[in-house]
Amino acid sequence: MEQINITIAGPRGRMGKEAVQLVKDTEHFTLISVIDHKKEAELDVPVYTDIEECFQDEAPHVLIDLTTPEVGYHHTKTALEYGVRPVVGTTGFSRDELEELKELAESKSLGCIIAPNFAIGAVLMMKFSQMAAKYFDDVEIIELHHDRKLDAPSGTAVKTAEMIREVRQSKEQGHPDEKETHSGARGANVDGMHIHSVRLPGLIAHQQVMLGAEGQTLTIRHDSFHRGSFMSGVKVSVDTVMKLDTLVYGLENILD
Repeated sequence: MEQINITIAGPRGRMGKEAVQLVKDTEHFTLISVIDHKKEAELDVPVYTDIEECFQDEAPHVLIDLTTPEVGYHHTKTALEYGVRPVVGTTGFSRDELEELKELAESKSLGCIIAPNFAIGAVLMMKFSQMAAKYFDDVEIIELHHDRKLDAPSGTAVKTAEMIREVRQSKEQGHPDEKETHSGARGANVDGMHIHSVRLPGLIAHQQVMLGAEGQTLTIRHDSFHRGSFMSGVKVSVDTVMKLDTLVYGLENILD
């Protein structure tokens, strides 16, 4: 296989550490640099605090970004401007930001993959939920993450709701006179569906989609107990992004 030179943004984070190990363990991947807000990352490659300086010096093929929504957007846009193909696990991008990045990727004929969740099981959970929503109009999504997660609801929950919305007719769920005695008790409302976010220490990344109909419920759940569960999706994304000339949002769009 052709060697792929990679820069990782966020190498000291929990996901970043797993990504560093993945690149080191993959024969045709080469880690050439990392981007961090501190120079303290203890790695045997150059550490940059400025992304443009990194790209000017190193010229990687792929940027793996595992930072925060604000930083991730800036990194993704800068990577595309420098001809680097981004693989982004950061969530929280707005629709306008995704559209802007897609236009930029296509103008440069570069691949870009933004995935709310890199776990293969999570992608299957979303696809199964979309299938089930053709037959169940009432849907509630409960996502549970560690208490250091910045965005709520999670990108996976938002993506799940978007996929369900493609096959489900808009419907306001619950009693028409329903009132929250405590604001937010019913969670976020997305096209009538409700999304509930849980944040607790001890959790990693978990989501269940509950679908209800007369006399029955269906629950589809995925649990990530270790961040290594995301690395198979990162590996597939790095290999695939080299063959793309547009932005792809969601791992389900590149899996056979």
